[in-house]
Amino acid sequence: MHKHAWQFFRAGGVDQVAIRTGEDIARIGELDQTLWVALACPTRGIEFDSATLDLIDHDKDGRIRAPELVAACEWAVAQVNDPDVLTSGSDVLQLASLRTDTDEGAALRAEAERILRWAEREGEDGLTLAEVQKRLAALNAMPFNGDGLLNPKTLSEAPELIELVDRIMALYGSAEGVDGQPGMALAALDAFFADVRAIQAWHDQALDHACVLTQREQAMAAAQALNAVQEKIEDFFARTRLAAFDATALVPLSPSVEGYAALGQDLLSSSSESIAALPLASVVAGGELPLAHNLNPAWSEAMQAFRLHVVQPLLGADRQSLSAAQWQALQAQLAPCQAWLAAYPGSVLGDMSPAQAQALLEGGAQARLQELIARDEEEKQHNQHAVQLEKLIRYQRDLLKLLNNFVNFADFYRREGAAFQAGTLYLDGRSCELTVDVTDAAAHAKLAGLAKVYLAYCDCRRNGVKRSIVAAFTAGDVDFLLVGRNGLFYDREGKDWDATISKIIENPTSIGQAFSAPYKKFLRMIEEQVAKRAAAQDSGVTAGLSTQAQALVNTPATAAAAPVPGLRKTDVGTVAAIGVALGSLSAVAVGIFGKFIELGPWIPIALLGMIVAISGPSMLIAWLKLRQRSLGPILDASGWAINGRMKINLRLGRSLSQTAKVPVQASRLMHDPYADSSAWVWWAGAGLLALAIGVLAWRLQWIEPLLPAAWKAAPAVTVPAVAAPAPAAPAPVPVPGTPIP
Repeated sequence: MHKHAWQFFRAGGVDQVAIRTGEDIARIGELDQTLWVALACPTRGIEFDSATLDLIDHDKDGRIRAPELVAACEWAVAQVNDPDVLTSGSDVLQLASLRTDTDEGAALRAEAERILRWAEREGEDGLTLAEVQKRLAALNAMPFNGDGLLNPKTLSEAPELIELVDRIMALYGSAEGVDGQPGMALAALDAFFADVRAIQAWHDQALDHACVLTQREQAMAAAQALNAVQEKIEDFFARTRLAAFDATALVPLSPSVEGYAALGQDLLSSSSESIAALPLASVVAGGELPLAHNLNPAWSEAMQAFRLHVVQPLLGADRQSLSAAQWQALQAQLAPCQAWLAAYPGSVLGDMSPAQAQALLEGGAQARLQELIARDEEEKQHNQHAVQLEKLIRYQRDLLKLLNNFVNFADFYRREGAAFQAGTLYLDGRSCELTVDVTDAAAHAKLAGLAKVYLAYCDCRRNGVKRSIVAAFTAGDVDFLLVGRNGLFYDREGKDWDATISKIIENPTSIGQAFSAPYKKFLRMIEEQVAKRAAAQDSGVTAGLSTQAQALVNTPATAAAAPVPGLRKTDVGTVAAIGVALGSLSAVAVGIFGKFIELGPWIPIALLGMIVAISGPSMLIAWLKLRQRSLGPILDASGWAINGRMKINLRLGRSLSQTAKVPVQASRLMHDPYADSSAWVWWAGAGLLALAIGVLAWRLQWIEPLLPAAWKAAPAVTVPAVAAPAPAAPAPVPVPGTPIP
């Protein structure tokens, strides 16, 4: 077999395979899965027909994996003559496209023709998905719909068996039919009658056991009565034998006065456990067990049944007590009866009389119900073929679209609405198209944060229904995106939901936004500090005025002229100190400005250096994060298994988050009657700019050639250097004896 020539396209920084033809679909299993964009996706939480996804999800675990998708493609290709029909995206299946050279294809063709006859369109070619679904609904509503179950609600042909079917379903469970209703399966029917036969066989064994009581009912009653009191009677005779062995044991083996006193503190009844724990009768060394009187009241009814069904048939009706030897003989005689009773088949049927078992087995109910189930299963094959036709039509309509949202993300990069996109969020003057449904925002954020994308988790509400989404803001300013802000979310069906931001993961959206971020942070910090200082000052002033007002109110009239304590005149030293501080700050500012002016032609470079120093780190971090921005972690956190690195570059990001723009054809009236007057700001800014330019031009002597001669600065006068006088000769030192001139 020749190798298929695949075609690839570049999108999201990944080479993605193009799937366009039926041959591409037929050969999808040959494509190396390392080239697949995704290897698994959930069947819920994505914008795709969940019924189609459930058909592909073979193991019904709520996820579609690559092998399941390959198997779906191979099955669909095997049912048609030309795989190109699987690229039509139509929900109308042409019967001519079905294969007839295979058993399965021929069966599907026959079933399609049968459905067309049922729809009164015999001889026509196109079979629609709606017609197949309508036929399945009609089949499911019939008493015999091919699911192999008997629904008592639709069992009109055997109404006398409805009660029995309900009983079997209640005891042995039910299964859900294709109509969504519970029904009785053949396995439950067989299990019920198997237990009935076991009970009937057990009743028949009563005639063969070696029990002294030959009648089945007597033997059963005697064994049951003996089982009820056997341990208690054995306890009584064990106490009497021990008392006969040693008389000193009689008192400890009998209830004490203290025990009865403690027992008397409780609210008593004949069925109390504390009374039932006492001996069956008063213990006497070697004594007999009374059968009618002086018995523990908690055991009186059980002993009465023991006397009636065991003692009287075997020892006589006048027996009033029972000795230890008689007790042993009774146990030996009834041991076979007890063994037979213990062999009663354990089942959910419980006790069943032989008459009831015989009526069920001889009434023919089992054969009648088996016949009805067999009749129902005759329709099973037609039902299965109809289900296969629905499956094939769904694959013809949806398979190519699913491949373009799984093997590649062509629909996403073509902006045609990918399966994982939940809708569009409108908030803060922009629309965000990259929105994904989430079930647990906290768990989703742990992995989605690795996408390096600015994410806003939103709680959405509509008519009492709630859902959660995460929206990616990939362009525009994010200064006013805050938790609690409200927006409007439109799902893929166009329904509007109220959306409120509940959680934010911050990341840069563009280089420009990162450039201005440090300045905005600095301004916000100044505003916050000013606000804090102003609030503190306002609080102090308010407290001081309150104190002074209270002092004035509490001061007597005679002392009104007295100075209020704590008030003092303006401190001249403080004012002087403030003036000195302001002067120092002004001097520093002037000095810095002067040094800056002295840079001359290097001023633009200095300004650029300052900007780079302030905004450079923020822009560098933003650039690094924007290069790492990826779609993969967002989808991985939602249950996908993304195999490729799906990058979101700046161009794609700008297309996913559209900011508000006035239409090109619209006309604009620029006059705003409510705009704040800001003319003085512009004039002040222009004046400062002109002053700075003038000072700079003066310092650099740029305007010197343009000035009149009278305004030009006088040239500097060069003063010639004056030679310094030679040093005078030293005066002669007089020699002694020499006349002075």
